[in-house]
Amino acid sequence: MPVLAVSNLQLSYGDDIILEGCSLSVEARERVAIVGPNGTGKSSLLKIMAGVQQADAGEVSLQRNARIAYLAQDPVVERGVTLRQHAAGAFEELARLHERLESVFHKLGEASGDALQKLLGEQARLEAEIQAAGGYAIDHRIDEVLHGLGFRDAQFGIPVEKLSGGQRARLALARALLTEPDVLLMDEPTNHLDVHGRIWLEDFLVDTFKGAVVVIAHDRSVLSRVAQRVVELERGRVISYPGGYVAFRTLRADRLQTQLEAWERQQTKFRQEQAFIDKYRAGQRSKQAKGRESRLERARESSTLERPVELAVFKPSVPPAPRTGDIVVKATGLTMHYPREDGSMLRLFEDLDITISRGERWGIVGPNGAGKSTLIECLLHKREPTAGVVKHGAGLKVGYFSQSRSDMDPETTVPRHIQRTVARLADAEEGSDKPKLLNEQESRDLAGAFLFSGDRQEALLGDMSGGERARAALAALLACARNVLVLDEPTNHLDIPSAERLEAMLARSEAKKGGTFDGTLIVVSHDRTLVDAVCDHLIVFDGEGGVSLHLGGWSDWLNGDARGLTAPEPVKQAAPPPPPPPPPGPKPKATKSKYSWMPVEALETKIQELEGEVGRVDSQLDDPEIWKDAVRAAEINARRDELKAELDALETEWLGRV
Repeated sequence: MPVLAVSNLQLSYGDDIILEGCSLSVEARERVAIVGPNGTGKSSLLKIMAGVQQADAGEVSLQRNARIAYLAQDPVVERGVTLRQHAAGAFEELARLHERLESVFHKLGEASGDALQKLLGEQARLEAEIQAAGGYAIDHRIDEVLHGLGFRDAQFGIPVEKLSGGQRARLALARALLTEPDVLLMDEPTNHLDVHGRIWLEDFLVDTFKGAVVVIAHDRSVLSRVAQRVVELERGRVISYPGGYVAFRTLRADRLQTQLEAWERQQTKFRQEQAFIDKYRAGQRSKQAKGRESRLERARESSTLERPVELAVFKPSVPPAPRTGDIVVKATGLTMHYPREDGSMLRLFEDLDITISRGERWGIVGPNGAGKSTLIECLLHKREPTAGVVKHGAGLKVGYFSQSRSDMDPETTVPRHIQRTVARLADAEEGSDKPKLLNEQESRDLAGAFLFSGDRQEALLGDMSGGERARAALAALLACARNVLVLDEPTNHLDIPSAERLEAMLARSEAKKGGTFDGTLIVVSHDRTLVDAVCDHLIVFDGEGGVSLHLGGWSDWLNGDARGLTAPEPVKQAAPPPPPPPPPGPKPKATKSKYSWMPVEALETKIQELEGEVGRVDSQLDDPEIWKDAVRAAEINARRDELKAELDALETEWLGRV
């Protein structure tokens, strides 16, 4: 018997049908994920299941005595209490039982006879209920959940009113988990969780929580780990897939392919019938044609087949970005400290050395508040570090996706926003490699590639969701021919189809096939699936001021396969004897490089020329025919080594000047 079920739900907003005949049942201890693009009614369905919203029609049934906990996307938390007090509010019933037991203890001292026996029976019953509700170990459970969701002991006494929006959302999640309901309904619980919080939540739901779970989430790693069944909302209907998220993707692809083939066969039949009708409408077989026309109209009206709703398959035409130097960003001794109110010093990172080379993909991961966004701002010269130096290589054209959308005109459309963004950068830049202006069709193609189609291309940005505005900003970035993309939490507000589209556009495998982006990437994200797919280097913050660099992706680091980038400390040896004092006389002049006479502008021109030559040599080496002649291949390789050595010397001289 299901613990919770809804049947034949109907919901509309004006002329928009959100839910149409939706039915869903959840068994005890089952883990169900609800997926679908933004705007398909997922949150509305969850609210109806929780009893906080009424459907236009349909039924909701909950098993007798079963308890529901519902976590909204923007939860409301109790005021006038501390963080820990609000979390402890999950045990209100247990607190009342303790109060009643305390009252029984007071009465026992004065009771006798039948009254005493009655009180002893009440004591036993209350103690059994207290044990069933968590007993006397709730303090440990509260601390465990709060710590797991990223709260520190020092924050437990903070008034709820002083918490940030993200902290309040995590606190509401903590309280929902602590209530231990029979059914836990969660709408985007990972939105405000860092990587460690998401992993902890996965472990809790899989290993500890005893009730049923229904969750809406865009984190594919969470869905893969938690979900036992996936329910998709499509055109107002519920489609249920057995198995987890990985099985869902396979089954869904098979279903859509079968549906598409059936629809195409039907459309072919309709076209054939229409051709017969058109051919014989006025001839000797007009009566037969008229009869077939009537049957065709009835068939079209009664048909339940529809073309599958699927992602756009075309790729945008994005102008190629100019080539950068071999070194993109070099940071030496980078340090950032902030004074706290109590006089102590908050150390985000200290004495950090980073070298990012052309074409590398760097992921920055770690707890909330550890300093990831601050590091990006320092690397981009948008924030002055406490100490250290950051130098940029030659020819950088940086596209920066921040968590703010303050530069977007709410009164414009997505294609127009893309055009305006490109035009603004083109006006600000000089030279032949400035961004190429896009025509109307090019901007619409790019908008379509980021899943804006039909009416959504004509909608105003001010009327769009946060996820849609994020997609518009990402589309505009790729249209601007940037050779370095810096993305700060790009998937925070994206649904799964949008996140998968972004991943496909950024993944190195796509770039090798002539995809949309093949430059250098720096991405801050808690989305482990995205980081694993597009990053080959990691900067890992531990939240305590420690930062480590690793060669490899997220899975490599998690499994211990990633290699540290910092060189091991040399073995300490006895100090050599001091050198003899220099002979008397004038001090020798410092050695200069052979390029020290060149001005900075000449260095930059020469670097670009050599990079072009290296590129042409690389093209030769890509030709399989070259390798059939070992002597010729060796000559070309030697020429490349010479060019690379000269290029390295030029870039070293250039970096020493800027």
